[in-house]
Amino acid sequence: MNINLVHDFNINTEEEFSRIQSDLAKNIKLENGFNPENIETCAGVDLAYWMKDGEEYATCCIVVIDYITKEVIEKVYSYGKINEPYIPGYLAFRELPLIIRAVEKLGSEPNIFVFDGNGYLHFSHMGIATHASFFLNKPTIGVAKSYLKINGNDFQMPEDEIGAYKDIVIENEVYGRVLRSRKNTKPIFISCGNYIDIETSTEIILNLLNRDSRIPIPTRLADLETHIMREKLKKM
Repeated sequence: MNINLVHDFNINTEEEFSRIQSDLAKNIKLENGFNPENIETCAGVDLAYWMKDGEEYATCCIVVIDYITKEVIEKVYSYGKINEPYIPGYLAFRELPLIIRAVEKLGSEPNIFVFDGNGYLHFSHMGIATHASFFLNKPTIGVAKSYLKINGNDFQMPEDEIGAYKDIVIENEVYGRVLRSRKNTKPIFISCGNYIDIETSTEIILNLLNRDSRIPIPTRLADLETHIMREKLKKM
């Protein structure tokens, strides 16, 4: 897969992080740049971290599945030392270098990427799913397991029925949705990454659910893979 190198990662200040996010956010398109009926494959992306000799490392795992059969097509991973400190709201600057390295190993070209994290549901609309979309040039969706509170705004809990949702509206704008993916469990938080609308994002995620987990199949498989790889890599 080709990667668009929209910026480098030799960045040292929070001010520069913010400037890059603001510049990229001007080009977000919350509309479908594709025909949802033509989706054949979907990739799930997740990372896991560990400490070694006082330094932080991470592995990024990507699992590509057939959108219809849900069968695994491909798995790739990358790993390395994390050079950026954790700063709330700027997670992409820590994770994208490893994500890019993993994507470059893909033999297939997924139609859509689903991230374990936020997209438009972010104080500058630049969660990992949105930020990554500019490098991938593919539709992306963010699916978070916990809520990122923005400007003190909370969310409304949807009914306890699979598929029930409530829009997350902040300052009269829909940032994302809180979706009930299973009964009697915590909801998940969906937001557009880029090149896709919220209705299609919701439909895709609902299609990617099964009884094994409240999170969609691609990111669940990627999450499981990160735990496997982390244990292997920690022993190296």
